[in-house]
Amino acid sequence: MIQTLDIEQLRAQTPGCAISTHFNHSGSSLPSNAVLAAVTEHLQRESLYGPMEAAANATGLVDEARADAAGLIGAMPAEIAFSSSGSAAWGLAFAALPPIAAGDRILVGRQEWGGNLSTMQAAAKRAGARIETIPVNEDGSVNANALAAMIDDRVRLVALTWLPANGGLINDAAAIGKVTRAAGIPYFIDAAQALGQLPVDVAAIGCDMLKGSGRKFLRGPRGAAILYLRKAFLETLEPAYLDVLSSAWGEDGPHVRTDAQRFETSEKPIALLLGLGAALKQARSLGVDTIRQRIRELSGQLRDQLAAIPGVAVHDLGTEKSGLVSFTVAGIAPQALRGKLAQKRITIAANGIPYTPLDMTARGLSEIARASVSYLNTTDEIDHLCGSVAVIARQAA
Repeated sequence: MIQTLDIEQLRAQTPGCAISTHFNHSGSSLPSNAVLAAVTEHLQRESLYGPMEAAANATGLVDEARADAAGLIGAMPAEIAFSSSGSAAWGLAFAALPPIAAGDRILVGRQEWGGNLSTMQAAAKRAGARIETIPVNEDGSVNANALAAMIDDRVRLVALTWLPANGGLINDAAAIGKVTRAAGIPYFIDAAQALGQLPVDVAAIGCDMLKGSGRKFLRGPRGAAILYLRKAFLETLEPAYLDVLSSAWGEDGPHVRTDAQRFETSEKPIALLLGLGAALKQARSLGVDTIRQRIRELSGQLRDQLAAIPGVAVHDLGTEKSGLVSFTVAGIAPQALRGKLAQKRITIAANGIPYTPLDMTARGLSEIARASVSYLNTTDEIDHLCGSVAVIARQAA
């Protein structure tokens, strides 16, 4: 259900909004007072009662965070594990797959995150397997029909980055899921840019694994991430390592947990997980459909205004677009542009080839500037950013 957001109140509850004009929500967004309080209050309890004692008393709150993470994506709490980062979560799931063998094939979307690619490349190199890129549609999105034509009995995994880090494209994750489900092939989704920005229903998508960071559009703290593993798929995975939380000791061998916590350890950042829990509650309270609508409107305005500036090129692909806006300014490198805007307390990002190497290389791009909007942003802030870019573009011409 779409509801009306009180943007003024939400910004007042976010200290960073008074300090800078923040357009790097896809890198790391601004946490709210509620998130800050959840983290700092737990650290205070640790200082008073001891970290282990404070953690024991916070068990119910961590369980709530797990339930809210599951509710956000249409999963069960038993299918949710927490991790230190999205990359760590992805690596844990990948390492638990049956070993890759010589001649095996891994199929990836063109926009795959560079860190995931490096993990797959290392495994493929050791085994003598191959990584192949799925062709794209005219709008740049991954082509599900082309994927279907690539499937054979050597394919061990299909990996998709749902929303790439280098622009506004939104891949059709559900269309890919129909192909993998029919073929019985594991399907991994990197949803780092989707969580907190797009509605997510893992059952409708048909993925076996989905991961995302808490620090981006969810507005949680750094160091806390979500790993979803479909229950039936989870039971086929063997974690690369175990500890006293993930597995009970037995004389006959380890008794591994049957839920997703088999991928967790007993040592975990409780304060950060409570901060993530507060962020999840806020996102669910506001409604992701409502968040999506506002981000769509604001990012559309930003694209239109940037495209109207002489010397500016907008590089976003896709039919339906996200809140990530990629662009370049003639005569000035994206990192230099980022620095000039930072002097005005305007925060953007500059991304190079390593973030999305297959897509950047295919499109002949070496670096892009990226401005990403949140529901927190305002039209005045968009005007401020675009006005500043226009001045810099004139100076660089």
